[in-house]
Amino acid sequence: MKIKAYERFRRAYRGLPSEVQKRVDKQIAFLSENIHHPSLRAKKIKGRVEIWEARVDYQHRLTFEIVEDTILLRVVGNHDVVLKNP
Repeated sequence: MKIKAYERFRRAYRGLPSEVQKRVDKQIAFLSENIHHPSLRAKKIKGRVEIWEARVDYQHRLTFEIVEDTILLRVVGNHDVVLKNP
């Protein structure tokens, strides 16, 4: 699948420590190959239409949506902050 990112995702990504950015990059690679990769733990967010979350590490999550053959990255950051406004 193709990967694109909203500006909101890019800004949040730039604000992350470099080691977290590396983990995000790794998870995005998995996401592009297989949305059901076990380390992603990808699932739809309850109460949101077609918005998914995926695990980066214990504290960080990223959200995305799927439009045709493209994954649109929405936001990345601390678990609680990201899920309040995915």
